[in-house]
Amino acid sequence: MITLALSKGRIFDETLPLLRAAGIEVTEDPEKSRKLILPTNREDVRVVLVRATDVPTYVQYGGADLGVAGLDTLLEHSDDGLYRPLDLKIAKCRVSVAVRSDFDYAAAVRKGSRLRVATKYTGIARQHFSDKGVHVDLIKLYGSMELAPLTGLADAIVDLVSTGSTLKANHLVEVEHIMDISSRLVVNQAALKLKREPIRALIDAFEQAVDARTAQGSPA
Repeated sequence: MITLALSKGRIFDETLPLLRAAGIEVTEDPEKSRKLILPTNREDVRVVLVRATDVPTYVQYGGADLGVAGLDTLLEHSDDGLYRPLDLKIAKCRVSVAVRSDFDYAAAVRKGSRLRVATKYTGIARQHFSDKGVHVDLIKLYGSMELAPLTGLADAIVDLVSTGSTLKANHLVEVEHIMDISSRLVVNQAALKLKREPIRALIDAFEQAVDARTAQGSPA
Protein backbone atom coordinates (compact mmCIF):
# COMPACT_ATOMS: atom_id res chain seq x y z
CA MET A 1 0.00 0.00 0.00
CA ILE A 2 1.26 3.45 -0.96
CA THR A 3 0.02 6.31 1.24
CA LEU A 4 0.05 9.87 -0.09
CA ALA A 5 -0.38 12.79 2.34
CA LEU A 6 -2.24 15.84 1.02
CA SER A 7 -3.83 18.91 2.55
CA LYS A 8 -7.29 20.13 1.59
CA GLY A 9 -7.68 23.15 -0.62
CA ARG A 10 -5.47 24.43 -3.40
CA ILE A 11 -2.72 21.81 -3.06
CA PHE A 12 -5.26 18.96 -3.14
CA ASP A 13 -7.08 20.43 -6.16
CA GLU A 14 -3.91 21.08 -8.13
CA THR A 15 -2.43 17.65 -7.32
CA LEU A 16 -5.46 15.80 -8.75
CA PRO A 17 -4.44 16.29 -12.43
CA LEU A 18 -0.97 14.94 -11.62
CA LEU A 19 -2.52 11.90 -9.99
CA ARG A 20 -4.75 11.36 -13.01
CA ALA A 21 -1.68 11.45 -15.22
CA ALA A 22 -0.35 8.61 -13.07
CA GLY A 23 -3.61 6.69 -13.56
CA ILE A 24 -4.88 7.44 -10.05
CA GLU A 25 -8.34 8.84 -9.29
CA VAL A 26 -9.41 9.79 -5.77
CA THR A 27 -12.88 8.26 -5.53
CA GLU A 28 -14.36 10.47 -2.79
CA ASP A 29 -14.68 14.25 -2.54
CA PRO A 30 -12.90 15.49 0.61
CA GLU A 31 -15.35 18.40 0.85
CA LYS A 32 -18.31 16.02 1.05
CA SER A 33 -16.79 13.17 3.00
CA ARG A 34 -15.87 13.11 6.69
CA LYS A 35 -13.21 10.52 6.01
CA LEU A 36 -9.58 11.42 6.58
CA ILE A 37 -8.33 8.46 4.53
CA LEU A 38 -9.64 8.53 0.98
CA PRO A 39 -9.62 5.53 -1.36
CA THR A 40 -8.52 5.69 -4.98
CA ASN A 41 -9.27 3.59 -8.03
CA ARG A 42 -6.16 1.60 -7.19
CA GLU A 43 -6.26 -0.78 -4.26
CA ASP A 44 -2.58 -0.16 -3.55
CA VAL A 45 -2.85 3.64 -3.25
CA ARG A 46 -4.68 5.76 -0.68
CA VAL A 47 -4.71 9.45 0.25
CA VAL A 48 -4.58 10.75 3.82
CA LEU A 49 -5.80 14.27 4.55
CA VAL A 50 -3.72 16.24 7.05
CA ARG A 51 -3.01 19.88 7.84
CA ALA A 52 -0.59 21.45 5.37
CA THR A 53 1.99 22.03 8.11
CA ASP A 54 1.78 18.35 9.14
CA VAL A 55 2.51 16.82 5.72
CA PRO A 56 6.32 16.75 6.20
CA THR A 57 5.91 15.21 9.66
CA TYR A 58 3.67 12.40 8.39
CA VAL A 59 6.13 11.64 5.61
CA GLN A 60 9.22 11.95 7.79
CA TYR A 61 7.93 9.52 10.44
CA GLY A 62 6.30 7.03 8.07
CA GLY A 63 2.64 7.96 8.50
CA ALA A 64 2.73 8.45 4.74
CA ASP A 65 5.14 7.25 2.08
CA LEU A 66 5.07 10.51 0.18
CA GLY A 67 3.26 13.83 0.23
CA VAL A 68 2.87 17.25 -1.36
CA ALA A 69 3.89 20.33 0.63
CA GLY A 70 4.69 23.95 -0.09
CA LEU A 71 8.32 25.01 -0.07
CA ASP A 72 7.45 27.45 2.74
CA THR A 73 6.30 24.56 4.92
CA LEU A 74 9.37 22.50 4.09
CA LEU A 75 11.77 25.33 4.90
CA GLU A 76 10.16 25.68 8.32
CA HIS A 77 10.42 21.93 8.94
CA SER A 78 13.50 19.84 9.61
CA ASP A 79 13.68 17.63 6.54
CA ASP A 80 15.66 14.79 8.10
CA GLY A 81 14.51 11.57 6.47
CA LEU A 82 12.82 13.42 3.59
CA TYR A 83 13.74 13.11 -0.07
CA ARG A 84 12.62 16.04 -2.24
CA PRO A 85 12.73 14.71 -5.80
CA LEU A 86 10.47 17.11 -7.64
CA ASP A 87 9.14 20.65 -7.86
CA LEU A 88 5.53 20.10 -8.94
CA LYS A 89 5.16 23.77 -9.91
CA ILE A 90 1.67 23.99 -8.41
CA ALA A 91 0.06 26.20 -5.74
CA LYS A 92 2.42 29.01 -6.69
CA CYS A 93 2.69 32.11 -4.54
CA ARG A 94 5.40 34.15 -2.84
CA VAL A 95 6.66 35.04 0.62
CA SER A 96 6.75 38.79 1.12
CA VAL A 97 7.17 41.49 3.73
CA ALA A 98 4.11 43.75 4.05
CA VAL A 99 3.37 46.84 6.15
CA ARG A 100 0.62 49.40 6.63
CA SER A 101 0.40 51.72 3.64
CA ASP A 102 1.34 54.67 5.88
CA PHE A 103 4.43 53.00 7.40
CA ASP A 104 7.78 54.11 5.96
CA TYR A 105 9.50 50.74 5.89
CA ALA A 106 12.53 51.90 3.92
CA ALA A 107 13.24 54.69 6.40
CA ALA A 108 12.83 52.37 9.38
CA VAL A 109 15.31 49.90 7.88
CA ARG A 110 17.81 52.65 7.00
CA LYS A 111 17.74 54.05 10.54
CA GLY A 112 18.56 50.65 11.97
CA SER A 113 15.31 50.47 13.91
CA ARG A 114 14.41 47.23 15.62
CA LEU A 115 11.29 46.04 13.81
CA ARG A 116 8.53 43.92 15.26
CA VAL A 117 7.57 41.34 12.65
CA ALA A 118 4.57 39.01 12.91
CA THR A 119 4.72 35.73 11.00
CA LYS A 120 4.23 32.00 11.19
CA TYR A 121 7.33 31.61 9.01
CA THR A 122 9.85 32.46 11.70
CA GLY A 123 12.71 30.56 10.11
CA ILE A 124 12.31 32.24 6.72
CA ALA A 125 11.83 35.67 8.31
CA ARG A 126 14.82 35.30 10.65
CA GLN A 127 17.10 34.33 7.76
CA HIS A 128 15.83 37.14 5.52
CA PHE A 129 16.33 39.93 8.04
CA SER A 130 19.63 38.48 9.21
CA ASP A 131 20.92 38.57 5.63
CA LYS A 132 19.87 42.24 5.43
CA GLY A 133 21.44 43.09 8.78
CA VAL A 134 18.08 44.26 10.15
CA HIS A 135 17.29 43.66 13.81
CA VAL A 136 13.83 42.19 14.38
CA ASP A 137 11.67 40.84 17.16
CA LEU A 138 9.65 37.99 15.71
CA ILE A 139 6.08 37.44 16.90
CA LYS A 140 4.72 33.97 16.07
CA LEU A 141 1.15 34.02 14.78
CA TYR A 142 -0.87 31.31 13.07
CA GLY A 143 -3.59 33.26 11.28
CA SER A 144 -5.12 36.65 10.41
CA MET A 145 -1.61 37.99 9.93
CA GLU A 146 -2.95 41.24 8.44
CA LEU A 147 -4.35 42.25 11.82
CA ALA A 148 -0.93 42.58 13.41
CA PRO A 149 0.10 45.90 11.79
CA LEU A 150 -3.45 47.25 11.97
CA THR A 151 -3.65 46.77 15.74
CA GLY A 152 -0.10 47.90 16.49
CA LEU A 153 1.05 44.41 17.43
CA ALA A 154 3.76 44.53 14.75
CA ASP A 155 5.40 46.91 12.31
CA ALA A 156 5.46 44.36 9.51
CA ILE A 157 4.38 40.87 8.58
CA VAL A 158 6.03 38.10 6.61
CA ASP A 159 3.38 36.02 4.89
CA LEU A 160 2.34 34.18 1.76
CA VAL A 161 0.94 36.38 -0.98
CA SER A 162 -0.93 35.14 -4.01
CA THR A 163 -2.90 37.94 -5.69
CA GLY A 164 -2.29 40.62 -3.05
CA SER A 165 -6.03 41.35 -2.80
CA THR A 166 -6.20 40.53 0.93
CA LEU A 167 -3.34 42.92 1.66
CA LYS A 168 -5.00 45.65 -0.39
CA ALA A 169 -8.35 45.16 1.31
CA ASN A 170 -6.62 45.69 4.67
CA HIS A 171 -4.60 48.73 3.56
CA LEU A 172 -1.30 46.86 3.56
CA VAL A 173 1.38 46.95 0.88
CA GLU A 174 4.15 44.58 -0.14
CA VAL A 175 7.53 46.14 0.45
CA GLU A 176 9.86 43.19 -0.14
CA HIS A 177 9.69 39.95 -2.07
CA ILE A 178 11.55 37.24 -0.16
CA MET A 179 11.09 34.16 -2.34
CA ASP A 180 8.80 32.38 -4.78
CA ILE A 181 6.95 29.35 -3.47
CA SER A 182 5.58 26.24 -5.15
CA SER A 183 4.66 22.79 -3.90
CA ARG A 184 7.15 19.94 -3.82
CA LEU A 185 6.85 16.18 -3.78
CA VAL A 186 8.47 14.74 -0.66
CA VAL A 187 9.22 11.07 -0.08
CA ASN A 188 10.10 9.05 3.00
CA GLN A 189 13.61 7.74 2.38
CA ALA A 190 12.96 4.38 4.03
CA ALA A 191 9.78 3.90 2.00
CA LEU A 192 11.70 4.67 -1.19
CA LYS A 193 14.00 1.74 -0.42
CA LEU A 194 11.25 -0.67 0.66
CA LYS A 195 8.72 0.26 -2.03
CA ARG A 196 11.12 1.48 -4.66
CA GLU A 197 9.34 0.36 -7.84
CA PRO A 198 5.81 1.71 -7.16
CA ILE A 199 7.08 4.96 -5.63
CA ARG A 200 9.58 5.52 -8.43
CA ALA A 201 6.77 4.92 -10.94
CA LEU A 202 4.70 7.63 -9.25
CA ILE A 203 7.61 10.07 -9.21
CA ASP A 204 8.25 9.45 -12.91
CA ALA A 205 4.55 9.90 -13.77
CA PHE A 206 4.40 13.17 -11.82
CA GLU A 207 7.57 14.40 -13.51
CA GLN A 208 6.21 13.63 -16.97
CA ALA A 209 2.95 15.44 -16.16
CA VAL A 210 4.81 18.51 -14.88
CA ASP A 211 7.07 18.54 -17.96
CA ALA A 212 4.03 18.24 -20.25
CA ARG A 213 2.28 21.16 -18.57
CA THR A 214 5.41 23.26 -18.74
CA ALA A 215 5.88 22.46 -22.42
CA GLN A 216 2.28 23.48 -23.12
CA GLY A 217 2.78 26.73 -21.23
CA SER A 218 -0.07 25.85 -18.88
CA PRO A 219 -0.20 27.71 -15.56
CA ALA A 220 0.96 25.19 -12.98
